[in-house]
Amino acid sequence: MSTSPQDFNARIIEEFRANQGRVGGPFEGATLLLLHHTGARSGKDRINPLVYSRDGDRYVVFASKAGAPTNPDWYHNLKANPNVKIEVGTETIEAVAQEATGEERDRLFRAQVECSPQFGEYESKTDRVIPVVVLTPQPTA
Repeated sequence: MSTSPQDFNARIIEEFRANQGRVGGPFEGATLLLLHHTGARSGKDRINPLVYSRDGDRYVVFASKAGAPTNPDWYHNLKANPNVKIEVGTETIEAVAQEATGEERDRLFRAQVECSPQFGEYESKTDRVIPVVVLTPQPTA
């Protein structure tokens, strides 16, 4: 059985779609969305399952990469191509991604740590500031 990140994500995505946005295993009980984005260099469509929180009508994701020393690829892709789609439950939403900075970033990250303490652990494992990305839904035409 392969344990590559791509295979792991593919299994999570399949389970998410089969269960109206709910998954088990390490993400059981977590709020999870599927982020559809475009590769910064390749231009290819990508999908990543990500834990999220809400800030009003916005969705907030965290480029923690479990405390790795580098940001995840999806973060770089959003910086280059901020127009995204997200799947939340059974709904697909068009959104624009923007990195939160300063006090807003700190407030959103603290709120996530309060809900999910492992994000504090991720922060302590790395020297980088974990980026916080706000996904703002766009009106449908």
